[in-house]
Amino acid sequence: MEDEEESSNGGVPPRKKLRLTKEQSRLLEESFRQNHTLNPRQKEALAMELKLRPRQVEVWFQNRRARSKLKQTEMECEYLKRWFGSLTEQNRRLQREVEELRAMKVGPPTVLSPHSCEPLPASTLTMCPRCERVTTTATDKGPTQITAAISTTAATALSSKVGTPALQSRSSSAAC
Repeated sequence: MEDEEESSNGGVPPRKKLRLTKEQSRLLEESFRQNHTLNPRQKEALAMELKLRPRQVEVWFQNRRARSKLKQTEMECEYLKRWFGSLTEQNRRLQREVEELRAMKVGPPTVLSPHSCEPLPASTLTMCPRCERVTTTATDKGPTQITAAISTTAATALSSKVGTPALQSRSSSAAC
């Protein structure tokens, strides 16, 4: 059996696995906590102190960094799994809420004309992005600011379900 191993390794006997004493392991771990990488001088000093070859110390540090990175990756993966689970549940809740809102069949907020107190067609209404006022465009007069009057039941239902305050009426005399 030894002849087969030596011939497959080019005549070199197989290496024995390095077994560290508890004191060597403790010193290596302590050094690792202080510094994840060693410069050549530190590596030589640690190898002499532990009665190991510098290459053995170097390989131990490489392996320890790899184990540390793997552990960190596992922890991050576990965190992301939990986060994904909570986001999935939140998404389901929000989808159910949207379905409930759709089932309520609440009409859009009603905007009343300041002149006639009649509802205005939604196609003529726009929202000013700067001042957030509802405006309407009359074909012969140009843009006109109006006061937004919302049916209180629809506004309350929407604001409580969506989590935003109901649209507030604004004076038409204030400039944009």
